[in-house]
Amino acid sequence: MPLDHETVTRIARLARIRLTQEVQEKTLPGLNSILGFVEQLSSINTEGVEPMVSASATTLRLREDRVDDGHCRDAVLANAPESFAGFFVVPKVVE
Repeated sequence: MPLDHETVTRIARLARIRLTQEVQEKTLPGLNSILGFVEQLSSINTEGVEPMVSASATTLRLREDRVDDGHCRDAVLANAPESFAGFFVVPKVVE
């Protein structure tokens, strides 16, 4: 479906882009060729093709999933205005 000047004007207004008539004339063939390429892509049969994230085969680097405290409690608590027994002290917010 080729675009016309009215549609390009509407798209520009929605995108909040001010296009002069001259710029519209230059932009219209490019937009139409992009849409033509998308139509070609949609006509390709992709049944049985697995979705992929990248064109190159990659694998994730895995690490052991373990819980730890970061081993820096004292450094973190040094930034606290007040602490007690290894915890932050905060004012009571619920009565």
